[in-house]
Amino acid sequence: MSDLVAYVDGGSLGNPGPSGIGVVLDGLAGKTIRIAKWIGRQDNNVAEYVALLEALQYAVTQKARKLHVYSDSQVVVRQMKGEYICRSPRLYSLNWICRKLARSFDFSISHVPRELNTEANDLANCAARLHLR
Repeated sequence: MSDLVAYVDGGSLGNPGPSGIGVVLDGLAGKTIRIAKWIGRQDNNVAEYVALLEALQYAVTQKARKLHVYSDSQVVVRQMKGEYICRSPRLYSLNWICRKLARSFDFSISHVPRELNTEANDLANCAARLHLR
C-alpha cells in the first residue's frame, strides 16, 4: 500500500469538442506514472471529471492507502469537497462515482493554479490533438 499524489486535467478543443485527459501520479516506489487518453467529444467539465476518475481508479487498483489530488478545475474540487452541489445532469453520475471511489482510501483534493498543473494539462492536450491527425 502506498500514498499517492495525482495531478489531473481534462480539456476539450472547443466546448464541447475533441477531448483528452492527463494524469500524473507520484508515490509508487519513486516512479512517476503518466496517463494521456482520448475520451471522445466532451465538454471541459466532463473531461475534468474523467481525469479525476482515472486517478481514482488507478489508486484503487494499486491498493493505495492515501490519494491527494491536485486539479485546476474549481468546479470539480468544490463539488468533490461538498462546497458546491452538483446539479448538472451530465456531471452528476461522474461526481457520484468519484465520491464513491474516494471512500476507498484517505482521499483529499486541492485546487492548484493552471500554471502549476502544466504536465497534466500537456498530456490532456496531446491526447485530444492526436485524435485530430
